[in-house]
Amino acid sequence: MFDATIRVLRREWGRICRYPVYIALMVILPAVSFAFFAVLFSAGVATDIPIAVVDMDKTPTSRTVISMIDATPSALVAYQVPDMAEGERMVREGKVLGVVYIPTDFEKDIMSNTRTSVAAYLSGLNITANGLLSKDIQTTVTTFSSGIQLQVLMKNGLSEKQAMAQVLPVYFDRHILFNPYVNYGYYLLPSFLPMMLMIFSLVLTVYSIGSELKNYSAGEWFNTAGGSTGAALVGKLLPYTAAMFGMALLMNTIMYKWIGVPLNGSIVVLTVAAFLFILAYQSIGILIITVLSNLRMSLSIGGGYSVLAFTFSGLTFPRMAMDPLLRILSYIFPFTLYTDIFIDQAMRGAPVIYSIRYMGLLCLFIVLPMLCLPRLKKIATHSEYWGKL
Repeated sequence: MFDATIRVLRREWGRICRYPVYIALMVILPAVSFAFFAVLFSAGVATDIPIAVVDMDKTPTSRTVISMIDATPSALVAYQVPDMAEGERMVREGKVLGVVYIPTDFEKDIMSNTRTSVAAYLSGLNITANGLLSKDIQTTVTTFSSGIQLQVLMKNGLSEKQAMAQVLPVYFDRHILFNPYVNYGYYLLPSFLPMMLMIFSLVLTVYSIGSELKNYSAGEWFNTAGGSTGAALVGKLLPYTAAMFGMALLMNTIMYKWIGVPLNGSIVVLTVAAFLFILAYQSIGILIITVLSNLRMSLSIGGGYSVLAFTFSGLTFPRMAMDPLLRILSYIFPFTLYTDIFIDQAMRGAPVIYSIRYMGLLCLFIVLPMLCLPRLKKIATHSEYWGKL
């Protein structure tokens, strides 16, 4: 079998050298996609999100509030508009993502100890921007209000400590674990880069086998392997496995060295998990092309399956909040398991034992080709399965 595997490997290397599409899928496109997402999320946190302000009071107090909002990390007071109609128009045109409204007699009401308000109208279409602006504007208005109350109480004879105790009788002490900077690059980059690795691993596998069927060369492939299905598969996929593992090492270098994603756990576990992750998606690719024996349909099904993986991973919508059936279905995607390993090792710094079970589940996917080896040999050695798009 070893000699047969080497023969298939040499044959596959010749195909790679003859057809540039393989080099593009193995090296160029993965590297370009990694670079794209690394640049996209290099800032980490969204800042200077444009908003408009409707200042109906036009007093020093209202201008102070506007300056405080503009000084927050997320908000940029890009426009001061005369009325809400103009602000609404700018939101609809996409020029701003929110409008802050300061009412008439704002300063007068504060001085007369009359309740007043600052209203914020934010677009909920962009959840990230909405969350950041809501937090920063609410914090700013609360801070401004507390400062006024503090000054009033101190003028009435209370010390600063006594006044602070009345302004904030209960202090909320918040501690953000594992990603204290709330850096979007730290949680989106480690999901998008493996997603690219997943897509190219699966597509390469489907295309390399499917093109043999499409181009009537599957018989030659198996003849080179001496009729051994194992030698045919190992020899064909070994170059792509090595290339994707090289891309996985590049991925880890970009995340942990260049971008600075926290690495609180074991890099060895993460590297081994990446290798199993690649093998798992190659195994799924073998299963898809073997069952369908149609290159075009297999690429379509593989693409749809890959896209669904991100949805079920729990990165955007937590799995614990999903329907129980959907939580179970999420584990039919190796991406979910790899994500759990990444969160445990990189972000939480959990003991290795917690990641072993997920790595074991990844290994189960690698068994999938064993279920379809007889059919793979059948479609590769019978011409009625060849020539399909």
